[in-house]
Amino acid sequence: MIRPILTVIALGALLDCSAASAAEPPAIALLRQALDAQGGEDALRHISTVEWRARGYRNMLEQSERPEGPYIPDFRDIAEIHDQANGRFRSVAQFSVYPEFKGSVGLLADRSAAVRILSGRSIPGNADGLASAREALALSPERLLLTAIDAPDVRLEPRTVLQSVPQDVIAFTFDQARARLYLNAYTHLPTALDYAGPLARQDYWRFLGDTAMRTYFSFWWLADGIRLPMQWDIYRNGLHDSTFVVDSMSINSPLPQAEMEIPQALRKAFAGSQTAEPFKSLGTSVDIAPGVTFIQGPWNVTLVRQSDGVVVIEAPISSAYSELVLKEAARRYPQLRVKAVISTSDSWPHIAGLRPYVARGIPVYCLDLNKPALTRLAAMSYAAHPDALSRSPRPPRFVTVSARLSIGTGDNRIELFPLRGETSERQMMAYLPGPAILYGSDPFQQDGNGSYQTAQAISELIDAVAREHLHPRSFVMMHIAQTPWNALLNAIRKQKQAFPAGLGAAT
Repeated sequence: MIRPILTVIALGALLDCSAASAAEPPAIALLRQALDAQGGEDALRHISTVEWRARGYRNMLEQSERPEGPYIPDFRDIAEIHDQANGRFRSVAQFSVYPEFKGSVGLLADRSAAVRILSGRSIPGNADGLASAREALALSPERLLLTAIDAPDVRLEPRTVLQSVPQDVIAFTFDQARARLYLNAYTHLPTALDYAGPLARQDYWRFLGDTAMRTYFSFWWLADGIRLPMQWDIYRNGLHDSTFVVDSMSINSPLPQAEMEIPQALRKAFAGSQTAEPFKSLGTSVDIAPGVTFIQGPWNVTLVRQSDGVVVIEAPISSAYSELVLKEAARRYPQLRVKAVISTSDSWPHIAGLRPYVARGIPVYCLDLNKPALTRLAAMSYAAHPDALSRSPRPPRFVTVSARLSIGTGDNRIELFPLRGETSERQMMAYLPGPAILYGSDPFQQDGNGSYQTAQAISELIDAVAREHLHPRSFVMMHIAQTPWNALLNAIRKQKQAFPAGLGAAT
């Protein structure tokens, strides 16, 4: 009679377990499995600090030679600290873009202020940086499952397949943004995270609509009973953004407190810089010829008055910045409409302000090769930060340039020419025959010492000018103010550019 009694007890326990499991939402039950697989909920909640170093690279999607790649790699050594107990975050990346330049960039934040670190110099951060730091802590591998299970709206979505493996899909909201977590159905460990909050919209991405970021976790490592991924692969809007692999990590170790403190002066300065829009005013405006206004700033814009309207050369960085340019055009030339905008490059910082022109039905003159990229820009969702085009959608009016094309008549007519260089393949130049001013797009820039980068790109612009039989007296560019054309010719004659000797270690 003993065996039946034991059987009844075991059956009762099994029923109790089933009842408890049935009472718990499926998403929570799966997350508990995942927490157990990663080392246990209690162990993860008791992680107060994580310090790690990683190596990897970022694809320069925003300004590589071609939007479909191959991309210019930005190699990075990253040092990151997560002070989960006190809500503090520090990340500094030493970067090298061979063979051209190197530097460092970073972010330091606590619960109330953020600081940007640029080549060792600290400047006040903004609200986006503060939000990115908060999200980086909450969505890091040591905290991700806890953030999901603590979310009030956590829910189970239909199972899917990712990397040829069945995945349980957990959805939740964090920072008022959607998140979707994929759990390996065999191991229960996180495979990937989809997220669309401020963390996804870092750097240039913040000006390109509702960016969706997917982070893949792999190369899992077991240490002291806790499993964490050593490799992270990040995609934004389906494009491979970056890959890095952790080469050292410590958990719950003493932190370098001095590196985690925000100086009071920077904390105070942060309080006045919490706007998400960094460009609240235009730069200095100067007339470089009758009816030709050069607006100088981090990204230069030029207004050209013609008899029947104003032509804007370039629409860079953001919709908000272009709205300021349009107001300036209306103030300077109240009797004239903006009849056209010229976009000379496919680099994302150069095109991110085109949407206000599309919203007004203004024709966009662009290089033939760039029409697909601009078409995608016009179709992007901007629900998180609505602009004029998202509020009143309309199809773009593109005028593509594949050979010499003129806009307007008279002294201020504009002649457009594709550059068709190797490094300047997706750029075109605009020439004003009357004042003999060449707008050279952005194939190269000028150093602080007055020299130009790089000889290859300079030669492509000079060759294109000779090919089209142009005779400029001066030139302007996206990042260069009006300069005598002979200064560029003399510079390339004198400038001896050797083959790269190597950047050395980034500093």
